[in-house]
Amino acid sequence: QWQLVESGGGVVQPGGSLTLSCAASGFSLDYFIIAWYRQAPGAEREGVSCISSSGGNTNYVDSVKGRFTISRDSATNTVYLQMNSLKAEDTAKYYCAALGRGYNSDYLPPGFPHEADAWGQGTQVTVSL
Repeated sequence: QWQLVESGGGVVQPGGSLTLSCAASGFSLDYFIIAWYRQAPGAEREGVSCISSSGGNTNYVDSVKGRFTISRDSATNTVYLQMNSLKAEDTAKYYCAALGRGYNSDYLPPGFPHEADAWGQGTQVTVSL
């Protein structure tokens, strides 16, 4: 129960694209806000994006606005992070997290919480020439 598994990371050149997936095991993502976080070596973990349980409301950190898109698919119990125009500073390990609990709500918390009901193991994204 309460497991999230990220996939889709890899090595990409600057300007390239990757799509990350966050698949749930043991619970339905429909009842949770889902957020993506990332942590680069020597840096603190930062929130990247989040999506409401309804899918109708999203939020992004300023540095990825216009380049990243978060989405969710109830049929596959999966949340995605489409990353375009990748930069070297996007290099980090990316984690997904299930936050709070609800259903069909547009609510999003202010900022990115430090606690979560479930965390994934992370997937590495490296942007390099």
